[in-house]
Amino acid sequence: MKILLVGEYSRLHNSLKEGLIALGHDVTLIGDGDGFKNFPVDIKIYNRYQKGFPKLIKRIIYKFFNIDLNSLAIQKQIKAHRQHLVHYDIVQVINERVFKTVPAIERQLFQFIFENNAKVFLLSCGTDYLSVKYAYDKKFKYSILTPYFEGKVSKKDFQHVFTYLKPNHIDLHKYIYKNINGVIATDMDYHLPMIGHPKYLGLIPNPINTDRIPFEAPMISDKIIIFHGINTQNYYKKGNDFFEKALDYIQEKHSDKVEIITTRSIPYEAYLKHYQKAHILLDMVYAYDQGYNALEAMAAGKVVFTGAEQEWLDYYNLEKNTVAINAEPDVQQIIEQLEWLINNPEQIGIISKNARQFIEDKHHYLKIGKQYLDAWDKKNASL
Repeated sequence: MKILLVGEYSRLHNSLKEGLIALGHDVTLIGDGDGFKNFPVDIKIYNRYQKGFPKLIKRIIYKFFNIDLNSLAIQKQIKAHRQHLVHYDIVQVINERVFKTVPAIERQLFQFIFENNAKVFLLSCGTDYLSVKYAYDKKFKYSILTPYFEGKVSKKDFQHVFTYLKPNHIDLHKYIYKNINGVIATDMDYHLPMIGHPKYLGLIPNPINTDRIPFEAPMISDKIIIFHGINTQNYYKKGNDFFEKALDYIQEKHSDKVEIITTRSIPYEAYLKHYQKAHILLDMVYAYDQGYNALEAMAAGKVVFTGAEQEWLDYYNLEKNTVAINAEPDVQQIIEQLEWLINNPEQIGIISKNARQFIEDKHHYLKIGKQYLDAWDKKNASL
């Protein structure tokens, strides 16, 4: 089949592309590379107004003339690539605002995709209307909106999240859902809000290309190395404040047993180099399931503090703290889990092997590629 993947998010579509190509399909990926992470794409879309003087000009023009220069620039780029975005058997779009334009232009770009391709599917793998609404209604015990509810951040700080609850985006959401052939969730945080929706095709776990991630059994010859990679834009959204407070305590009490590495908003390749030498990786707090960074680290044999809630354990029939460590928004809980590993380093080796096996069993990119092919081919995945 001829397949177009639109957008990138933490290497999800790159890994899926690799699996689909290995299964014999023709795959093209278009996107901006997920911002500073700069993942590879076949057709690059540039966001030229994201920082510095261009960003200032964009704000001024928008304030006085209600014209978004970035949206117009992206629309122009998409039009220039029109001939490469048509006549696909399958198009999969990674988000409701995949083009990162204002809703009116976003709708025009989606309309072009709908009118010129056979089937179009949507992923729920990041903030979108249904997941944000579910979190806003406090249906999770905690979520990415918990820092907002607790007053740690203002609504302005979370404007990129609340954008999905604005009337013009809700209209866009309804238009997209009316025209897509189906929507697929990639983990429990997006599966739970989708349950019962007529367009929902089910949960397909994130694909991980284990061929490019060698497993290294942890060797602890001296200190246990703990890595905390921070994306400053999502500092509170990921619960990094809990990790930093816990690490301050661990550094003070166990400096003879641990080495702590902290980075902030570095490119993906640099991130990889830092975490490869770690035994423990601190990923995120406000989650029920693992995101991409956590899964790739688990594949590499790291013990990852991340989302691993009971709903996830039940779904995969796992025992607590055997594959990943559930990181809750509780500094003392994180400290206790870290100290358990520091005082019982043999557990690091056990969890490391379990984590790799879990990725091989449930997230292997070829297995996941086949699941996508099956979902796209379902009889109910048609208008």
